Amino acid sequence: MFPWLQRKPLLDEVSTQWQFDLYDWALRHFDSGIFYQHTLVVEPSERFFPGRADSPQGMAELVFDHVRRHAALSHWPCEVVPNHLNLGPNRVLVDGAPRQVDGKEPEGVTPQQRLTIQYLPDMVRNPESLIASFAHQLAHYLATLAAERPPGGDDNWPHATEVLAVFLGFGVLMANSAGNVRIPRCGACAPPPVDRESWLSQYDISYALAIFCVLKGIPPAKVVAHLKKPLRGWFRRAYKDVQGRVSERQPIGLPDR
Repeated sequence: MFPWLQRKPLLDEVSTQWQFDLYDWALRHFDSGIFYQHTLVVEPSERFFPGRADSPQGMAELVFDHVRRHAALSHWPCEVVPNHLNLGPNRVLVDGAPRQVDGKEPEGVTPQQRLTIQYLPDMVRNPESLIASFAHQLAHYLATLAAERPPGGDDNWPHATEVLAVFLGFGVLMANSAGNVRIPRCGACAPPPVDRESWLSQYDISYALAIFCVLKGIPPAKVVAHLKKPLRGWFRRAYKDVQGRVSERQPIGLPDR
């Protein structure tokens, strides 16, 4: 084949294998049954986030409850507070499995036993960033419950937990809110919404979303409609790349469905 006709790999091979290793790690520690049978591609739509509230705090709590339910973490006792985003050393206090379908908070939980989930009030005006931020925080604390650290070591912890948020179903929102560019506006206009801090590029996250969809047999057309336009063609290429890798060999440690 002529070398100039060969397509450049989407990601470097080390990054690609790292993502597959992360899925292997997540499937071993966070219930592969829930992943294959219950986890959905969460869409930025009224179907997944119904309802409204009369205040930023009320909206943040409402959105977080939906995020927690889609992640199969409704049984985690949490408190949503407006604050500077800072993932602290809080410990998750839950009975039973870390993830539970249709789980409910235990009764009699004291404020000191609740996990503090933070948000920037201005982020309420940017729902995709708010949802992705909540998903990433939950993934951060979920990862602390694993018996082993995620692949890549502590230096790559925030990157690994972003992929874990994709594993929980939030890949579309994580990709759409990563690498956002603020558009300057005139002083008379409303300030631009606050973007979330992202550690991986929108392309890395889109590749993680492609792994999610291939493993669960979700056709790309179901996802592309909800991705921002610059990512749609790239995601289709990522989907085909992942398909080829999975058809050649199952990712290491993947259980039978």
